[in-house]
Amino acid sequence: MSLEQNQDKVETSQRSGNLFVVSAPSGAGKSSLIKALLAEHSSAEAPLQVAVSHTTRNPRPGEENGQHYHFVSHETFVDMIAANGFYEHAKVFDNYYGTSRQAIENTLEQGIDVFLDIDWQGARQVKEQYPAAHTVFILPPSIAELERRLQGRGQDSAEVIAKRMSEAKSEMSHVHEFDYVLINDDFSRTLTDFYSIVLDKRLTQTAQSTTYANLIAELLV
Repeated sequence: MSLEQNQDKVETSQRSGNLFVVSAPSGAGKSSLIKALLAEHSSAEAPLQVAVSHTTRNPRPGEENGQHYHFVSHETFVDMIAANGFYEHAKVFDNYYGTSRQAIENTLEQGIDVFLDIDWQGARQVKEQYPAAHTVFILPPSIAELERRLQGRGQDSAEVIAKRMSEAKSEMSHVHEFDYVLINDDFSRTLTDFYSIVLDKRLTQTAQSTTYANLIAELLV
């Protein structure tokens, strides 16, 4: 019997998914890394998914409910807050944004690894509510490179870029609160490091004991 055939006969059980909270200053490459990670490594056997936040703002052109955001009324959002329905939430200007507790837990129960793309304040809230979450902070290789990337977007004025740079320094001062730190100097290498964090959590004794419970029990008879 070949190794592949033998592996096919190994019965597995569904493990719970892992929750990854990813933060970074604007321009560090956080969203691009998450998008690339899902594109290259998500599969039916080992699914990865970005959490879809709830918001009270109106959909913008091209946005779809349930895909970009869960669009809800102000009253519904406030009721969810009262019912402790969010791992984290914040009010930005006149609109609320938040991460649904039930939606995350339902997804994790299906064995799907979930990624939250939020700021350090949201990450702190999630960690308090869900201590098992794994937090990742992404840093640029230098201040000069961060500014170059922001300028390279060609979307913001010099005034806006200066504001983002100031905010970035404030955000990066919280790096010590995170479990993992990635320096995004080379995108491909950083993506590999990012995936190694995901693999590390899938291969812990606890995770493997759940996934291969029958095999381990058989080996120990």
